[in-house]
Amino acid sequence: MKKCVVLCLLCCSFVAALAQDTLRARLDSLLCDPMFETSQVGLMVYDLTADSIIYKVNERQLMRPASCMKLVTAITALDQLGPDYQYQTRVYYTGSVRGTTLVGNVYCVGGFDPALTLDDVAAMAGCLRQLGIDSICGQLVADRTMKEAQDYGEGWCWDDDNPLLTALSVGRKNVFPQTFAEEVARLGINLERVQLTEGRLPVNACLLGTCQHSIAQVMERMLKMSDNFYAESMFYQTAASAKKGLARASDARTITKRLINRLGLGGNPYKVADGSGLSLYNYVSAELLCALLRHAWRSPRIIGTLMPALPIAGVDGTLKDRMKKTPAQGNVRAKTGTLTGISSLSGYCTAANGHQLCFSIINQGVMRNATGKAFQDRVCNALCEP
Repeated sequence: MKKCVVLCLLCCSFVAALAQDTLRARLDSLLCDPMFETSQVGLMVYDLTADSIIYKVNERQLMRPASCMKLVTAITALDQLGPDYQYQTRVYYTGSVRGTTLVGNVYCVGGFDPALTLDDVAAMAGCLRQLGIDSICGQLVADRTMKEAQDYGEGWCWDDDNPLLTALSVGRKNVFPQTFAEEVARLGINLERVQLTEGRLPVNACLLGTCQHSIAQVMERMLKMSDNFYAESMFYQTAASAKKGLARASDARTITKRLINRLGLGGNPYKVADGSGLSLYNYVSAELLCALLRHAWRSPRIIGTLMPALPIAGVDGTLKDRMKKTPAQGNVRAKTGTLTGISSLSGYCTAANGHQLCFSIINQGVMRNATGKAFQDRVCNALCEP
């Protein structure tokens, strides 16, 4: 009986080794493509089930990740804030109600929630009904002091059409005070003696209401649609957890580097500039991205929120039109990245033997992004096919 068990284990080990040899041969052949005469690639594949590296090439080369930087942001945020974290926009008032008039100010305090809609603003305006008023004599104050007064990320191109990184906006537009005032007026509240202004919440203010969106809601659009504004908002949520007053990008960088240190890669000269990957100053490696994906996989509090938010090959998000009618369709869940000369893909898949894999591919120096994407799709198919 013992001999049968030993023989069975040896057989399984032989089959697994043969499968890995076959996969390595497939990947080796893909790297013979003429595209690598004029471009570079950083590539790493890790077997999460066997806890071992399957394949690596230039895995430690520092490269710009493009929007795969959003994986760094997402995993760091979930590690730091947890899956139950809520974005909050709050409404306060000061002063007193005299008859049916609020003699005082209304404060809208931004929490850099990128998901705020007109319906949310209307709901926040509706909080004023609690006061039983029909007019305000004072100010409507927009408090944007949750974060530093920096409109753009470090290393962003000046000629890109990027939204302002403000802590209080609607539909990523800097129109919250006007929109809030319009919704208050629709309630029949007279604003003739009201001034719209910017300011900071005083300590004696009374809370009227809160609008919330979960980190999972924000992360889904951030990763599925590769939304830069949503990614930067998450970067600043991580920064705010440092509790140093204004949330600063430098605080988010420090927290990210702290996680990298915990993963044993702190000795490498990585550069974290922003949360979205728009910056030309970001430099990471395929090894780091795989290490973060492994960390997420081993943490139920991270993977439970991260995995549903990743684009699915041939199904949705930025991978909707890729890898259709291949073994990778419906299997690969990964974040895409695209900048001029850069194309990247990092995420998870299930191999034909049932093993769970994570991978990172960064193509650099590809002047046609379609070339990089085609290579990445071939790698994913090689990982998934029998």
